[in-house]
Order: sequence, then structure tokens, then C-alpha cells
Amino acid sequence: MRLTRVYVDQALRAGAEVVLPESAAAHLSRVLRLGVGDACVLFNGDGHDYVARIAAAGKRELRVAVGEASAVERESPLRLVLLQGVARGEKMDLILQKATELGVAAVYPLWSQRSEVKLDEARAGKRLAHWRSVVASACEQSGRARVPEVAAPLALAAALAALPAGGLRLILDPEGELAYATLSPQPDAAIYLAIGPEGGWSPLDREQLRAAGFAGLRLGPRILRTETAGLAAIAALQAKFGDLA
Repeated sequence: MRLTRVYVDQALRAGAEVVLPESAAAHLSRVLRLGVGDACVLFNGDGHDYVARIAAAGKRELRVAVGEASAVERESPLRLVLLQGVARGEKMDLILQKATELGVAAVYPLWSQRSEVKLDEARAGKRLAHWRSVVASACEQSGRARVPEVAAPLALAAALAALPAGGLRLILDPEGELAYATLSPQPDAAIYLAIGPEGGWSPLDREQLRAAGFAGLRLGPRILRTETAGLAAIAALQAKFGDLA
């Protein structure tokens, strides 16, 4: 029987006891009806799963005893970094969830000239915490034991300036100069994939991306929506160079 996996944002070691996050505790106790002595799996992003058993159950709290660690190897050999124009509400959640399932290594949310979502500092902080919880939940479901980084959203120019040197840098463009069939990324080099928001990239955005070394990739003749484009490209790149065999 497959055990439910629970993300815990704290250090884990065999023999320790930890209190589960309230949402995870509610899911295990109220939805799955687990009780004292029942097993689950914990992970914290260190690349290991920890079999655990419920040691004590209260109305709002579950305390679990942590067992031995086992290494989990489910990370793609391809380091894919998604630079995603911030999309509205559930679209952004969908992008983050599915990109995590497909094996993306990191997501850098972007503000660009045509971004339709506007957030003040307080709301941006809450949204970032929510996005990170979406990614952690996707790791729970997909079996990943390393949680992709979700960076704080930045303006496009600032995000491009902060990128490490090197790597293959791509934007989707039906008339781009690079053909998917002839791509040849360098081994161990990151692939940076930039996807615009609902309104697409503005001419200034494209100038900034080109100046930062991004080239147009032809991935079919159709123009894809923001919630489709990145996921389609990630799946295609994983199938050709990663672990979607």
C-alpha cells in the first residue's frame, strides 16, 4: 500500500518526534482517518523519505515518530529553470503544480510590461507563501524528495541580471531561430525557459531577453497560452534530453 507523503519544513532524523503542520494533520486524521500507530512518509526537501508513525493524536495536532531515512532518486538529470510571467490566480497554481510534476528545478516568477496581476508587498508575500505550498504539495503527490525553488517575484530586468552566467536561454517563438529538433544543450548546463504573462512579451521585454542571451525556440506553429506554453516546452525538453523516456 502506498503511504501518504507529507512535507515538513524542518530537520528530520530517525528517533525524533515532530508535530505535523495543521493542514497535513487534518488531512491524515479527518480525511484519511489515520490514528495512533498508522504510518506515513515525511520529507523535507533533503532528498530523503522518512517513514514515520503517528505517536499521538489530538483535536488539532498529530505528533509522529520519525524512522530511518531512505534516499530518493527522482530528480531529472536536466536542470530546467522556468522564468514565468505571473499569471492570474488558478493559472499560476496550475503552472507551478504541473511544472513541479514534470521535474522543473526552479521557478522564477516575473513582472513584465504586460503583467495583468498587480500585488503590493504584503499580498506578494502571501502569494509567494501560497506558491511554495503548491509546489510542496506537488512534490508530495509526485514522489519528489527535493522541492523546487520558487523565488520571490522580480521585475524582468532584475531577474535577468540575477541569473548565473551560462546555460541555454530560450523563449518560445513560432518564428524563432532555434529548431527543437536540432537543440543540443551542453551537459550539466542549465536550461532557462522564459514564458510571458497573459498579455505576452512587449517589444521592450523581448529586447531585454535578447540582450540577456535568450533565443527564440520554434516549438510548433501555434501560439500557446501562458499556462500551456511552459508546460509544453518542459515536457518536450524532458522527453528529448531529460528523463521522460
